[in-house]
Amino acid sequence: MRINSKFVGLATAALTLVASWQAQASLNIFACEPEYAALAKSLAPDADIYSATTALQDPHQVQARPSLIAKMRQADLAVCAGADLEIGWLPMLQMKSSNAKVRSTDQGLFFAADQVETLDKLDSVDRSMGDVHAKGNPHLHFDPYRMLDIAKALSAKLVALDPQGKADYEAALKAFSERWQQAIPKWEAEAASLKGQKVIAYHTSFRYLFNWLGVSQVADLEPKPGLPPSSSHLASLLERAGQGDISAVVVASYQDERGANWLGERAKLPVLVLPMSVGGNAQSQDLFSLYDSAISLLKSVK
Repeated sequence: MRINSKFVGLATAALTLVASWQAQASLNIFACEPEYAALAKSLAPDADIYSATTALQDPHQVQARPSLIAKMRQADLAVCAGADLEIGWLPMLQMKSSNAKVRSTDQGLFFAADQVETLDKLDSVDRSMGDVHAKGNPHLHFDPYRMLDIAKALSAKLVALDPQGKADYEAALKAFSERWQQAIPKWEAEAASLKGQKVIAYHTSFRYLFNWLGVSQVADLEPKPGLPPSSSHLASLLERAGQGDISAVVVASYQDERGANWLGERAKLPVLVLPMSVGGNAQSQDLFSLYDSAISLLKSVK
């Protein structure tokens, strides 16, 4: 029986493509926060991606619900901010899901903060300091340069877990990186007028955004990290605002606005609710529009 070699070659190539597509499509990714679900979607568009939280939730405070345990049990890869942001709930999910794949960064656990240098690291912490992170501020997704490094590291992790999809992952990274690098100078030009502005904000949620754009957070609505604004603390912030150099009061999409509104009303300052992540407002549908929206809102202050 004679076999057409050309037919065999075409069939083999077709099977290889199908196998590669199936491998990538079957990869289950558990993202702790929506910004990393969005990044994973850019780098592995055919993967099955689930976000444990939304931009309207405090990522520090999450319950290990049965639905999250079930999703973690199915995961091939867990992508999280790290720097102990999820310390209150991720270990419980790992334990209850009994999924060995996502227990170690040597396998299918990926922490964004491990890939870059974080801001505000502390040599030691104690309970009197409030909800602080010794490993540095974990809200680093608003630094475009750090995010580019994180994207490269995450792509390498995807390739390690799914070698058959290497070409697809590398192509997706290239497309994302080129578009991201083109966006950075546009964002910086658009935000140039923000440099030197001073704000009062809730927590240090936008530490990286402010650091990148040259905005100074001169005071915090929290008397200590993790504690809600007290009457006495708000009174001290009102006195600080009286100096006349504050442009706005800033809160994230998941944070309680009552203290900010109280201060804004009495100090005659605008209160800006910035999207903390993808989905934080109607405009923030991916990482690119998240940056667009945050910068636009900051610029809206006259």
